[in-house]
Amino acid sequence: MTYYDEIANGYDELHKEEQLKKLKIIKDNLEINKFDKLLDVGCGTGFSLDYFDCNCIGIDPSKMSKDSRIIKGKAESLPFKDNEFDIVISVTAIHNFDDIEQGLKEMKRVGKDKFAFSVLKKSKSFNKIKKLIYNLFKIKKEIEEEKDVIFL
Repeated sequence: MTYYDEIANGYDELHKEEQLKKLKIIKDNLEINKFDKLLDVGCGTGFSLDYFDCNCIGIDPSKMSKDSRIIKGKAESLPFKDNEFDIVISVTAIHNFDDIEQGLKEMKRVGKDKFAFSVLKKSKSFNKIKKLIYNLFKIKKEIEEEKDVIFL
């Protein structure tokens, strides 16, 4: 059992409001249509899947929800085809990956051209993550939020 498995029942109460602010920034800055297929890597309880008006799938190493759209799995080995998703997001999860570079490479592999990542500013890995994001993706915008930086 992981830390996130243990806190699953109270996770939304603790973090949902803060995460919704980040999802709104992502929604306001990405052109998303109802036919798009979106993947949320590190989706936690999966409330993000109801936030976007498109076909959403989530993946998380701890199954904190019974939502059938959430797959238990890790960012480092995404069980999807190349270019399967129109949009790939990861909200305040990248610093938890076992292998950050591999997780980002996998997100790039399964995504087409729209990506959004929020990264915790206080993370010990922040500078490494930022550098990897800029090396792997075409970042058009960087938005500094209260606790995170959002890369679009």
